[in-house]
Amino acid sequence: MRTSPLLPLVPLLLLAGCATPGTQGVPPLEARSAPAWQSPLLRDHPLAGRIWDVSQGRWLDEATLKKELAKARLVLLGEQHDNADHHLLQASLVRALTATGRHPVLAFEMLGVEQQPAVDAALAREPGNPDAIAQAVDWANSGWPDWALYRPIFAAGLERGLPIVAANLPRAQGKALAMRGTEALPPELVTQLGLDTPLPEELSRAMRAELFDAHCGHVPVEHMDPMVQVQRARDAQMAERLLSTDKGEGALLITGFGHARTDRGIPALLTRRGSGVTVRSVAFMEVSAGQDEPQDYTKRFGTERLPFDYVWFTPAAEREDPCEKLRERMERGGRPPPKT
Repeated sequence: MRTSPLLPLVPLLLLAGCATPGTQGVPPLEARSAPAWQSPLLRDHPLAGRIWDVSQGRWLDEATLKKELAKARLVLLGEQHDNADHHLLQASLVRALTATGRHPVLAFEMLGVEQQPAVDAALAREPGNPDAIAQAVDWANSGWPDWALYRPIFAAGLERGLPIVAANLPRAQGKALAMRGTEALPPELVTQLGLDTPLPEELSRAMRAELFDAHCGHVPVEHMDPMVQVQRARDAQMAERLLSTDKGEGALLITGFGHARTDRGIPALLTRRGSGVTVRSVAFMEVSAGQDEPQDYTKRFGTERLPFDYVWFTPAAEREDPCEKLRERMERGGRPPPKT
């Protein structure tokens, strides 16, 4: 089964520390209130359910992770979009981080900023009803995985009375940027999103290679730079929304874990901007057969250590081979869809 930090496909462009990793010193499973996993693959993997503190090179229990995240102003919860366990764990953290009465905004990559009025109107009509949001934004035709996967997170936020924030770049702007580059956007927006500042060549090359691999080698070369720009624009838009909608109690962001990378994603962007806020990034990571150490998962990111603050390992979802689906689409004359 092929996996990628950018998978699964959606219609629009869309760890290691200083200590020896391994499983030594990990609490026994029965001591960690093992979850009832939804994902069917590799449930008995030695890392499934374990939480790795990247900077400290140590294992954490769930209670300690929650205490650490509670200290941060902004918390990014990075998922694999079609893994039900990731969404259930995100919902659990939303409840845990608001259990003391704190009311951060709950922001979503899955909602473009142009959808905010529809979200607000739906909740004004039906306060506390997550399904009203799904209907208002036509989730069924959005290209995101089934609403049932995301509903627990929205429900947790509404139970706590959290503001629901649409965080992503408007869909039309993302598509225009992917197809025609920065000339498709107003100059002031290009400046606002920082797209007028070139990336370091090493970083640009790494992002192009990642996108090319994630699209199974089917992306025309001339589309690579615009697609990198879309990734940058989405990071910038979401970073701006987290800062501008935070009314003093912080923000939680539900996003794909590519956007939550500390080396090049939203946390890195906030650091470069000198925002001065404390940011923590959690990646929910599917385990792979034969990869029994946190260090084994760095290769997919091209880094020496995992580019997150914490990694919560989970079983893997069962899915079709995305490259096979993409080949079929191309054979029918379609274009490879940009990804998140």
